[in-house]
Amino acid sequence: MICAYIAFTARGLALAQRLAAACPGSVARGGADGVPLADWTARQFAQSDALIFVGAAGIAVRAIAPHCRSKAADPAVVVLDEGGQFAIPLLSGHLGGANDLARWLAAVCGAVPVITTATDGRGVFAVDEWARHQNCAVAEPERIKKISGALLAGEPVRYAADWPIQGTPPAGVMPTDTADCADFALTLTPRGEALHVVPRIAALGIGCKRGTSAEKLEAVFAAFCAEHRLALQGIMQAASIDLKQDEPGLAAFCHAHGWPMDFYTADELRTAPGNFTASNFVQSVTGVDNVCERAAVLASGGELLLPKWAHDGVTFAVACAPFAPDWRWKNDEP
Repeated sequence: MICAYIAFTARGLALAQRLAAACPGSVARGGADGVPLADWTARQFAQSDALIFVGAAGIAVRAIAPHCRSKAADPAVVVLDEGGQFAIPLLSGHLGGANDLARWLAAVCGAVPVITTATDGRGVFAVDEWARHQNCAVAEPERIKKISGALLAGEPVRYAADWPIQGTPPAGVMPTDTADCADFALTLTPRGEALHVVPRIAALGIGCKRGTSAEKLEAVFAAFCAEHRLALQGIMQAASIDLKQDEPGLAAFCHAHGWPMDFYTADELRTAPGNFTASNFVQSVTGVDNVCERAAVLASGGELLLPKWAHDGVTFAVACAPFAPDWRWKNDEP
C-alpha cells in the first residue's frame, strides 16, 4: 500500500513521521509554511493508495471533496488528530482498505479507531472488504449495498463460486448451486444480476499480425470479452512472443489497460505445460505452434481458462494463476 501523510503542526508532523516509520510512506507538511494542500491532495489522489491527514477532519473533508469519484476508484483516506487519540477512516473503508488502515495506525500510536461503516459496527460480513482481502475486484460496486442491506436486516444471502472457498461461510451467507439464484458470485465470467467478485488472477495471451494497431486490438478484445463474458478486472498482465516486443500497437493497447507485458522466446513458449491449439502457419512464422495460449499459461503460472480465439488477424487466450480463496474478510493490517 502506497501511503502519503500530511500534517499541519509540529506535533502533528512528529506523529506522521512516527506512523510512517511503521507503515511506510511519504510525509509532507501543509499549512502556511508547507506544501499547498490542494496540490498535494490532487497529486496523492492520483498516485497513492492511501492518504493520511494528521489534523482536523474538516480540513481533510474539504481537501478530498473535489476528487471523490467512486467506491472502486477512490483511495483510502484516514484522519488522525495531532494528539493521536482517534483514527477515523473517511473514504473507501472497505474496497480501499481505510478501515483496516485506521485500525493499524491506531495500534501504532495508541489511538481509538473510529469505524462508522454499518457492517463493521454490527460485526456483519462485508462483501467488499472480503473481496479486497481475497485480491478480487468488485465488478458492480453499486450492488454492494443490496448485499450489506440484506445481512443487516437479518436476511440470508446466497453465493456461487467457481472455486471452492476454504473455511466456514460467515453468518447469513450460504451457497447455492444455481448461479442465477446467487446474490453474489466469485467468478471471472459474470452473468446475471448478482454482484460479481472477480479474482485478479488472469493473464491475457496475445498473438497478432505485424503492424496491428491498438485500435484493432481494442475492438477485437471487446468482442472477445463479450463472447466469453470475461470480466476485464480479472486481467493483471499480458504476454506474447518476443517477436512482438517492438510492436507499437501492442504496446499502446497494453499500456492503455495498465497491464505489464511479458515476452517469451519460441523455446520458452515450447516449455509451457498443457495441450494447446496447434497451427502450422504460426509454427512456420514464429517457430512455435501456438503463441497466445502458451504465453498466457507461462505468464500466469497456472492453467488455460479460455483457449485460442481468433478474429481479424488477432488471437487471444486467457490463463489463470492458482487461486485458493477463503472466508477471511478482515484483519488489523493494511
